Amino acid sequence: MTTMLHGRVEMPMHGLGTYKATEGEDVINSVTWALQAGYRMFDTAAIYRNEGGVGEAIRRSDLVRTEVFVTTKLWNSDQGYDRALDALDGSLQILGFDYIDLYLVHWPKPEHMAETWRAMEQALADGLTRAIGVCNFEPHHLDQLMATANTPPSLNQVELHPNLQQHEVRAATLELGGVPQAWSPLKQGRVLDDPVVVAIADRHNRTPAQVVLRWQLQEGVATIPKSITKRRIIENGDVFGFALDDADMEHIRGLDTGDRIGPHPDRIDF
Repeated sequence: MTTMLHGRVEMPMHGLGTYKATEGEDVINSVTWALQAGYRMFDTAAIYRNEGGVGEAIRRSDLVRTEVFVTTKLWNSDQGYDRALDALDGSLQILGFDYIDLYLVHWPKPEHMAETWRAMEQALADGLTRAIGVCNFEPHHLDQLMATANTPPSLNQVELHPNLQQHEVRAATLELGGVPQAWSPLKQGRVLDDPVVVAIADRHNRTPAQVVLRWQLQEGVATIPKSITKRRIIENGDVFGFALDDADMEHIRGLDTGDRIGPHPDRIDF
């Protein structure tokens, strides 16, 4: 299952997140197992400090670079025009790639937004990244961005799971032609024992994790579950052989409480 980023770049809707996967064999093994299981999208970030392992695992595989979609992100301390371009160059060197498929602004920093996005647009024009986007942008952040932007963000990666469904953020992202993507799609496992999710999983003879990930995909939300366990990586990737019905979808939609596990984007201090 894939989607098109502004009609130009094909992106898998399901991939592997690598947050807190330690640099070295930890992340190399995770990416390798995921590649073997059929994953073709991998999400990393400068602040994760594991870009090198992600790149190494891909090079060790028998796939060519164009067969794998890689996302990385610009950290807050590197925002601004010159710093952003320098940071992208650093990520490319660590990954060992000539280009990134998708480069994201990791968190909104209003005071740097215009110059940071100008750098993102320059990187896109120079072919250093195939697409550009943002993370954790609320609708008002998207409005501020578009006040000076020439290119809208192709993707907005936000905390999104059954307890935080982000309807307004999703609508604002879609209005700009972008794709919403979920980080922490399983709420660090905290939604997997919900009776509603468990009952749906039992009916489909699937795991709760598979049900939640399938729900997101059917909602049009790209998803990047993180795991460093081979069994779970394989399990989380096996979400295309079944479908949820309308009643299942509505039951999960009813779990939205607005509960976050991460900080609100308007209240970050890092």
